Amino acid sequence: MKIITTEQVQNSLNFAELIPLLKTSFAKPFHMPQRQVHALAPNDVNNHDAFALLPSWNDEVIGNKMFTYFPDNSQKHDIPGLFSKIMLFRRATGEPLALVDGTSVTYWRTAAISALASQLLSRKNSQHLMLFGTGNLAAYLLHAHIQVRKLSKVTICGRSAKKVQKLINEFSPLYPNISFHTSVDVNEEVPHIDIIVCATAAKTPLFSGELVSDGCHIDCLGNHLATARECDSTLIKRARVFVDSLTNTLNEAGELLIPIEEGIFSPEEIVGELTDMCTKPELLRQSAEEITLFKSVGTAISDLVTAYLVYQKIG
Repeated sequence: MKIITTEQVQNSLNFAELIPLLKTSFAKPFHMPQRQVHALAPNDVNNHDAFALLPSWNDEVIGNKMFTYFPDNSQKHDIPGLFSKIMLFRRATGEPLALVDGTSVTYWRTAAISALASQLLSRKNSQHLMLFGTGNLAAYLLHAHIQVRKLSKVTICGRSAKKVQKLINEFSPLYPNISFHTSVDVNEEVPHIDIIVCATAAKTPLFSGELVSDGCHIDCLGNHLATARECDSTLIKRARVFVDSLTNTLNEAGELLIPIEEGIFSPEEIVGELTDMCTKPELLRQSAEEITLFKSVGTAISDLVTAYLVYQKIG
């Protein structure tokens, strides 16, 4: 059995290969039981330590992604708050194949799924992308979205001006045909954006849904809490809504659960999940004017496919 490190994951993957592979994989049969997130101190309201299990399998491989979440680690121990590993087994025999670094795989698959959703739902002539968030995922998201759309302008919005500028300095020489800008006034900028990607820890909406222009595509991927959200109910009501997984989003995503609780949106209004998007092209964008929104909280099958690709590359 192989032990696959962060460095090996980074050296094995590229979005030109991963994005179409994920599209193909979501169009094929697979199994993905609902993930289990266990509070490690369920009787202590001030302790949010958790352990999660995300199983899945297809006709080639079985996998289980496991992660620990200790939000106080940074402050108390000066170490990351999240650690993740993916265990792979051969589907035909059940024999163990590899233990893969799950943190790096998560960055790659999250960005690839975000870009795949844009490839399927955003207008093909989309040129201006706005990214909310400057965390570890930000660079992956920019590389992935640039892979699927011929962008001419990217606006980056973040709480840290230093981090925004760092991204601009990193990406400007890599993509000289794209102009990278710091967000100055969200209210002024949002009406002119073609693709909005939200990857933040925000608990309340990042912008008003009334400002979003016809034809815009929005991807909300930062929030995993039923009581928080990156976009408001107005936007959910205006958009045709797609999700990565009905089971997971209807259990975890405040972007959907809050307007459902308000009585202005229902689960039946969700157009489809990622499997539908990859197999039923008739469900995708219906016109240049409609607003599309993709809400994702992450799927075990995308972890499985990405980790197995790394395993195959290493040989």
